[in-house]
Amino acid sequence: MTMNLTDRHHINALSDAVLNGTPSGVHCSLHIAAEDSTFIRFNHAKVRQATQVSQAYATLTLTQGMRCAESTLSLTGDLRGDTARLVAAQAELSHDLPFLPEDPYLLRPDVIANTTRDEPGTLPGASAVIDAVATHAQGLDLVGFMASGPLVRAHADSRGQRNWHRVDTFSFDWCLYHATDKAVKALHAGQHWSSDAWARQLQQGATQLPLLGLPPKTLQPGRYRAYFAPSAVSDLLGTLAWGGFSQKEQAVGTSPLMRLVRGEAALHASVQLTEDTGRSIAPAFTPEGFTAPGQVPLVINGRHAHSLCSPRSAREFGLPTNGALAGENPQALSLAAGTLPEAEVLQALGTGLYISNLHYLNYSDRQHCRVTGMTRFACFWVENGELVAPLQVMRFDDDLLDLLGPRLIALTDRAELHQDTGTYGQRQLASITTPGVLVDGFQLTL
Repeated sequence: MTMNLTDRHHINALSDAVLNGTPSGVHCSLHIAAEDSTFIRFNHAKVRQATQVSQAYATLTLTQGMRCAESTLSLTGDLRGDTARLVAAQAELSHDLPFLPEDPYLLRPDVIANTTRDEPGTLPGASAVIDAVATHAQGLDLVGFMASGPLVRAHADSRGQRNWHRVDTFSFDWCLYHATDKAVKALHAGQHWSSDAWARQLQQGATQLPLLGLPPKTLQPGRYRAYFAPSAVSDLLGTLAWGGFSQKEQAVGTSPLMRLVRGEAALHASVQLTEDTGRSIAPAFTPEGFTAPGQVPLVINGRHAHSLCSPRSAREFGLPTNGALAGENPQALSLAAGTLPEAEVLQALGTGLYISNLHYLNYSDRQHCRVTGMTRFACFWVENGELVAPLQVMRFDDDLLDLLGPRLIALTDRAELHQDTGTYGQRQLASITTPGVLVDGFQLTL
């Protein structure tokens, strides 16, 4: 019988049927990633593509001593057929296991920790999103991509551990196109859809469109006072997350945050960075069955506090794991809000750059945490607290530790959720939550 691939009873029945046949002396685990997603693509404020995707993948892992083997299969939702294929895969892995080399960094949980999170949201039906766009984006060239639906992560093992994570979530990644390379871009994401809230965001973007038609401001290379909107800060923090908080990278000295880790540099005292799994949509357990704390403080009062330690790093360096995934990239990175009221951002900036988005980010000097990239989408020149002209596209190259350290002036008083909108293979559960940032001396290079 075919079942909903995100149904807990179905997943439990599948897990029990497969794990009950685990060979003696072998540890067997099953990790399942599933979704039931609605996708809608818009162009010129009209529907260009609409589809529904229901899919699930099961990763079966067998461990014996320091040997490990795994296999990933797609599920159909047919309990009998899926069970048969997973049992067959289990038999193959069991046969191969004794012939595999030992893994010196293999680590598996030694305690049983069951967890449950089942969080329904208020998700929009396709018609609600289409109606909202048709009503509020009339006359605008809106381009966007909506993804919505439940996401599931589940873990079960032959010891009896069961972990369940199901959240309803949506993301609407959209922009208003003006002409040539000029556009206003925004992301509306969360667990509770509101057409009114999205309409207000749209209206705010629409007010910037006429400014994009003005002659662009060309700046000379140099340092400028700048305000980074939360979307731009998310871009910067996302780059910082490429190994910055990894225990492995820090241990071998390749993390871009090494100066911070060694105490040779410090961020501004107002900077509080946390892996905030407990208040995010990310699961509180790993595919191996390790559970994660609600929070892991990464930077406290501008100084290095902790790193993200995966099971392999825990084994290699003799440390406790703290629920990090194998890549040790944050899944719920959160920069705490500050005290600058959002409504006063332009006045506080005075004269300088208003940066909405960045792109093409990469490290120009990883060891010194220097990042380069380009301005993009609705970046403006500001004079005396007023937006006066769009900014000609510029490249920057700057030291993030310095930018978020002695050159940081203020953080805004509200943090925004920026959900990972990637859909390659499957929808994602990672996110970055951040306020806006006001800095002095941002380096433009050309």
